[in-house]
Amino acid sequence: MIRSIKSLIIFLLMACSFALNAQTERTFKIKLKYLNIPIQSSLERQRVDFFVDAEKLTYNDIRVAENNIDYWTFVDVSAHQGKEFKFVFSKNVDGINKIFQADTIVGETNLYKENLRPQVHYTTRRGWTNDPNGMVYYDGEYHLFYQHNPYETDWGNMTWNHAVSTDLLDWEELTPALLPDGFGTMFSGSAVIDYHNTAGFNKGDSPAMLVMYTADLRKNGEELGQQQCIAYSLDKGRTFTKYEGNPVIPMLNRFGSKHARDPKVFWYEPGNHWVMIMHEGISLTIYNSKDFKKWELTSTLNDGYWECPELFELPINGDEENKKWVVYGVRGTYQIGTFDGKVFTPETEMLRYNHIGWSMTAAQSFNDEPQGRRVSIGWGHAHFPGMPFTETFTFPMEMSLKTTPNGVRLHVEPVGEIEALHTKTHSLENLFIGDELNDKLKAIKSPMLHINTTIEADNSRFFGMNINGYELKYDIATNTLNDVFIPLQNRCLELEVIVDKTVIEVYANGGRYYWFYNYTTGDLDDFNIRFIKGGDPLHKNPKTLVKKLEIHELLSIW
Repeated sequence: MIRSIKSLIIFLLMACSFALNAQTERTFKIKLKYLNIPIQSSLERQRVDFFVDAEKLTYNDIRVAENNIDYWTFVDVSAHQGKEFKFVFSKNVDGINKIFQADTIVGETNLYKENLRPQVHYTTRRGWTNDPNGMVYYDGEYHLFYQHNPYETDWGNMTWNHAVSTDLLDWEELTPALLPDGFGTMFSGSAVIDYHNTAGFNKGDSPAMLVMYTADLRKNGEELGQQQCIAYSLDKGRTFTKYEGNPVIPMLNRFGSKHARDPKVFWYEPGNHWVMIMHEGISLTIYNSKDFKKWELTSTLNDGYWECPELFELPINGDEENKKWVVYGVRGTYQIGTFDGKVFTPETEMLRYNHIGWSMTAAQSFNDEPQGRRVSIGWGHAHFPGMPFTETFTFPMEMSLKTTPNGVRLHVEPVGEIEALHTKTHSLENLFIGDELNDKLKAIKSPMLHINTTIEADNSRFFGMNINGYELKYDIATNTLNDVFIPLQNRCLELEVIVDKTVIEVYANGGRYYWFYNYTTGDLDDFNIRFIKGGDPLHKNPKTLVKKLEIHELLSIW
């Protein structure tokens, strides 16, 4: 009798355990645009499979809420109207029953007006973002794809999200372009327009948009490998078809590493072929292809760049008859040299244009930019406490090669389109840093500014600006601006600064030096800006002249 009771207890415990861990399903007949999902950050992630009419669409690891909702995210199901959309959850939590259909996302009435959301830098509606991907211009639109976790403000579930703009200012977020599949999650890559129909995907007079991306395969947190896949779109990037012959470059392990990722592809006109550069192990590799499907390794570059490489040609000082090629990597390290379509030959040491650590990384430039410019956007590392989104992107910047006393160097500056955001302008010149100058700046209360200034050093020990608590401080003794070595030019420092809510970008000496900064000092409701100076004990009245100052208040891109 006792043995029977024990057996019954064991059976009931096993049944309860099975019930707790059994898969739970939730099915919707899609009639509206979104499915809103509650998120609880403190929970462990659970695997959630997505099905449309019984066919598996994708999968994600999501912290669906149990007893506390930190924020809401969403699935755009507008493409599945009239179909059955099913979630299969690996765990049963209360938040599953809170998922609901709507034509709006939760919080939409306050969308883009949130207190900490940047107003002149693009941010996604919900979730985490990192590397820009697939940047290309086609038929009147700049396309910005990017690494995205749609369901959390932490990294994971790498998906290609998609935004478009006609002017590099106003961006429209579209539906995700590439979803995780059996090859893995969707890591970084690039996009091109196949004007010559090399891949054979074109339809009529409409060239295909081709993308090459890294599929990252993992199991229980273990990295299994990375391989390169392609997809194509015939509707301006709104939907993609993944190539049935994927992967076009399988897992390599060429340099004793499972890492092979971030392919950047472009058309090399002199050789009538595609060129692809990517990160493999500790090196960069260059490939050629005639059809975008079969790729041949042509050369290898040494370490020093790491991820997210770029390879492009630029004129020196704007001279189209005098050009050089640039290779650069994830942190803004670069070399200048020559390229013959197969091999890059460096002519400089390793250089840098991005000068503060990991504040901005993974910049990618647009293929087929209509004005012939080299315009790039980088991942701006930024956190916005309490917001349902995190990370941002740099303001679009134009890259150029200019001659300096130390040789040819890469420079960056905001694209000229920023002038369309200018509203009220404050202009001053030839004023010494002090009360008179700072009193004139007290009227500026906008937290979105575009600043251009030239400051001439005199007998001050240091000088600079305090922007709502964030100091840009130049030390004359060490020739450093915020610990970055920047030599004065004719005893002057040129600064261009973009100020946004919680985000600042600094371009010094014509963009030879650059950095991005996520600042959290100061009260956004009591914004202030002033110039600062200081001297040695021997100089009781240190002087620093602001030769030129233009401060443009900016409109919101939203």
